[in-house]
Amino acid sequence: MSRRVFITGYGVMTAIGANGPENFASLREKICGFGKIEILETVHRDDIYCCEIKLSDDDLCRLAGVPVNAGYTRTTLMGLITAKEAIASAGLSEAQVRGAGIISATTAGGIRELEKYFHELQNPQLTGDFLAFLDTADPGEHTERLADYLHIKKYLATLSTACSSATNAVILGTRLIANGVVDCMICGGAEALSKFAINGFNSLMILDREHCKPFDHNRNGLNLGEGAAYLVLESEEALRRSGKKAIAELRGYANVNDAFHQTASSPAGTGALQAMKQTLARAGLDVTDIDYINAHGTGTENNDLSEGLAIQTLFGSRVPPFSSTKPYTGHTTSAAGSVEAAFCLMALQHDAIFPNINFNQPMAELSIRPITEFIKGAGLKNILSNSLGFGGSAASLLFSKCR
Repeated sequence: MSRRVFITGYGVMTAIGANGPENFASLREKICGFGKIEILETVHRDDIYCCEIKLSDDDLCRLAGVPVNAGYTRTTLMGLITAKEAIASAGLSEAQVRGAGIISATTAGGIRELEKYFHELQNPQLTGDFLAFLDTADPGEHTERLADYLHIKKYLATLSTACSSATNAVILGTRLIANGVVDCMICGGAEALSKFAINGFNSLMILDREHCKPFDHNRNGLNLGEGAAYLVLESEEALRRSGKKAIAELRGYANVNDAFHQTASSPAGTGALQAMKQTLARAGLDVTDIDYINAHGTGTENNDLSEGLAIQTLFGSRVPPFSSTKPYTGHTTSAAGSVEAAFCLMALQHDAIFPNINFNQPMAELSIRPITEFIKGAGLKNILSNSLGFGGSAASLLFSKCR
């Protein structure tokens, strides 16, 4: 990187909390969001449990401070709430926000609203509030609504790389700052539960009907979740001008593609291995410098074996503590990378490692096992976070305690 990049604020909303402090408290106390679907209307309410945010769209409108039925999708509402939390956390003025850029990740955009109003939208003679959602299936519309509300015009982009989307949003924002294009970026992702997501993952037969068990020998699939998280990234020069203190430095990153399969990772962990190796190289760090890994760890047979082998291959006998936080939040798909980036920042702030709950039996193929208890006073300096997506996408971020 030509310029150093720092994180000065973040906001996060998941099934275990509507903001950062609530999420941290749940992670510390092992409180999970897994349960019966209550908000989304789906035929799978009784047979597929998820990690759903138990707030209606009207509730989210009130939290976001926007009118009900004004065309804000559930995905955009969660994005707006967490982006505003991130901005407040970073202490940005209105002028600083207007001078920033925004990159938001989503795959399905407003498809949930199109599912809800599908029949009405088929009839050109009908009128009503549903027409406000006509264009929201376009993922780019989600980012534009965020940018319009925040009065951001300098730079905006939407990224869709499946479950690595939000990580790639953070990477792109980092590159823009590092190369002097902007001094401040708001980066992250948002994704609401939808019939599209539930039916799609169900068709792949990778949903666990019970609570997911990442890295366990008896793992049987993932649990879907919903949520959003955004990070405020700033240049070193911007920090000097403001005199503020950063939460962490984004010291390394990498984005690779294993080109193995449309919906599966390389069995040998090629993508995750290269992403972690390149991230360490960019940061100028060795495997011995990593104190904790927030693993992608979905709970599927393919993902956990692939990522586990990558971790074991790269770190050898020096594997640091690692865990997956997805049993808490479910797999928030396009938002997962920024949600877990926020968790990494919490870990640095509180010097704590979050447990990989539901783990009982080690995988026969691996000689490593995740951390299963909350660890306080871990002496954390460098944290690695992994994201793996369909289509072979693999990405990693490295957060360091400010030097």
